Amino acid sequence: MITEKTTLYTEIKRVINALNIDGISNERKAILQPLADFIQAKVSNHQEIRINFICTHNSRRSHLSQVWAQTLAYYLNIKNVFCYSGGTETTALFPMVAKTLRNSGFQIKTISKSENPIYAIKYADNAHPIIGFSKKMDDDFNPKSGLVAVMTCDSANEACPLVPGAEQRVPITFVDPKAFDNTPQQVEKYHERSLQIATELFYVFSQINP
Repeated sequence: MITEKTTLYTEIKRVINALNIDGISNERKAILQPLADFIQAKVSNHQEIRINFICTHNSRRSHLSQVWAQTLAYYLNIKNVFCYSGGTETTALFPMVAKTLRNSGFQIKTISKSENPIYAIKYADNAHPIIGFSKKMDDDFNPKSGLVAVMTCDSANEACPLVPGAEQRVPITFVDPKAFDNTPQQVEKYHERSLQIATELFYVFSQINP
């Protein structure tokens, strides 16, 4: 039985409640299924679930995926889920990603200002904040074993046939909203991509039987 956590911030809860998983195509569901199977196997064996979302620059899609996955696991009361992100190179969490998450109700605090800022991202009063910053996939901040590597962009998927410490590698790629940077559509397209990621990860976690 799914038990919703009541301390999730109200606006995030509103966004989640409006997600429509019925709109996900069967083809896309087939792409998402290996991640759901990995999570279910870990849950069934009472093991920690470590998910590392990987994209080339660890600046946009991988962070959106990490934040939504951690939030949705909490929302659906799936325990022992630990989400991370990384890249093939280090850049910075793109500011529009932070703005997009804020617009969906996340509370974000910059805890270190530099060329690669560090953010504390909160989705609930009593949950540990997600620490967001750009890093390589094998950074010491990330897990070293027992993880599933979710490849969120085509270039990282092609460049990384092997991910250190990964028990499984699952390509779930998304179109990069970067194409709309510095255009009138930027806010809309980042929001659109964020909602797609949230919807598809909600589908994944909603399949899990705790």
